Amino acid sequence: MSASNDTIGKTITVTVLLCVVCSVIVSAAAVLLKPKQVANKDQDRKSNILTAAGISDANKSVDELFAQITTKYVDLETGKFTTDVPAKYDAKKAAKDPQLGKVLTKDVDIASIKYQAKVMPVYLVEKDGQIEKLILPVHGYGLWSTLYGFLALEGDLNTVVGFGFYSHAETPGLGGEVDNPNWKALWPGKEIYPAGSMEPAIGLIKGTVDSSNPKAKYQIDGLAGATLTANGVTNLVQFWMGSNGYAPFLANLKAGGA
Repeated sequence: MSASNDTIGKTITVTVLLCVVCSVIVSAAAVLLKPKQVANKDQDRKSNILTAAGISDANKSVDELFAQITTKYVDLETGKFTTDVPAKYDAKKAAKDPQLGKVLTKDVDIASIKYQAKVMPVYLVEKDGQIEKLILPVHGYGLWSTLYGFLALEGDLNTVVGFGFYSHAETPGLGGEVDNPNWKALWPGKEIYPAGSMEPAIGLIKGTVDSSNPKAKYQIDGLAGATLTANGVTNLVQFWMGSNGYAPFLANLKAGGA
């Protein structure tokens, strides 16, 4: 009579072999699918930049539309364009690299991001050597998560074209209303800076903006029941459009430099 197959040794052997086979399958799938994942991530990035800039055409692909956008890099400390960036530069990873990023002090870090890349990518739509639209990456902490998005400006470098987030984990129906098309539609036409100043005035308020208020052009309706998320949005926009963000770069552009 043959020995029973229900022994501890054989059970362990089968379990180990099954784990090895599954691990090989999962690893192989991850390797094979990585190029597709990278491509999808790049397409999503391009799509969100186009959306912020208000560029769309149902008859063209994302890549065809994105061809009109030029990607450049800005040294935030000098406020000037730079080509001194590593291949396949990732600002999110660079922020925590001691050579490519810096730690923010609490008095500066109103967006609660802790680390900031020294160089940021920016996206330009140009015509005849003039900037028609400028799309800027922004991010900052809300209530539960860091919100990542793009803020697009007109060629005057002050008027908002569009604004939206592509990644966050705020509460659906509350802070998650940052994804509501009706709320995002409130941003175009708003202004970032008062005349003669590079101190950002734009921000969310409690309730609804009174159009008769002289400050209305800098104000966005608040998010009902999501005060902390709303404060986070205001803080992140004011941080990135302030002196520790893109303000020096925008000032240089306005002066004909950069």
